[in-house]
Amino acid sequence: MNFLRRRLSDSSFVANLPNGYMTDLQRPDSSTSSPVSPAMERRHPQPLAASFSSPGSSLFSSFSSAMKQTSQAPSGLMEPPGPSTPVVQRPRILLVIDDAHTDWAKYFHGKKVNGEIEIRVEQAEFSELNLAAYVTGGCMVDMQVMRNGTKVVRSFKPDFILVRQHAYSMALGEDYRSLVIGLQYGGLPAVNSLYSVYNFCSKPWVFSQLIKIFHSLGPEKFPLVEQTFFPNHKPMPL
Repeated sequence: MNFLRRRLSDSSFVANLPNGYMTDLQRPDSSTSSPVSPAMERRHPQPLAASFSSPGSSLFSSFSSAMKQTSQAPSGLMEPPGPSTPVVQRPRILLVIDDAHTDWAKYFHGKKVNGEIEIRVEQAEFSELNLAAYVTGGCMVDMQVMRNGTKVVRSFKPDFILVRQHAYSMALGEDYRSLVIGLQYGGLPAVNSLYSVYNFCSKPWVFSQLIKIFHSLGPEKFPLVEQTFFPNHKPMPL
């Protein structure tokens, strides 16, 4: 300490020091000759607490907040994601319009769309169906069938259809063209075109399409039985 006092008394040495450097060593001896006892240090912990209220403490708190936000980040950024739960898709409903002599469910048993989605078959005749078609809601079908002497009633939205029954007959009450129109109105995809199903409701209309092919290809390539069409029973004038 005496050595430091001698050095600090040298004006040339002090002049070369930076401003404010080692200012504590230039205080009077009384500040260094009376050390604080341990009891007094325990009794006055305020300087330590005050150090945490300094600007440095705010920096530490900001750093702690940042660490807390990082620890609360999405788990996918902090650790590899676990195995995802497979999404189970609902079965696709195939409406088959046919009589009960053919069980179409057995032909689609175990079959899947794109190898993933199961197919559920609902089978009924035209006479057992009713429907309501919507612009945006597709087509809702009501089905009332007899199965082993039991009446089965279902309502469902088919995803696609297969028509295996004629939609029109001259017999009383066997004109189901309105149902075909409803299926087309609902935008249902069909295995066989609903447009062709509706066209085949009129045999003369179908024959008119054959006549076009007859005139296009000729009688040798496309022979056709000659027919005559009358729109009604009224006699033709001579």
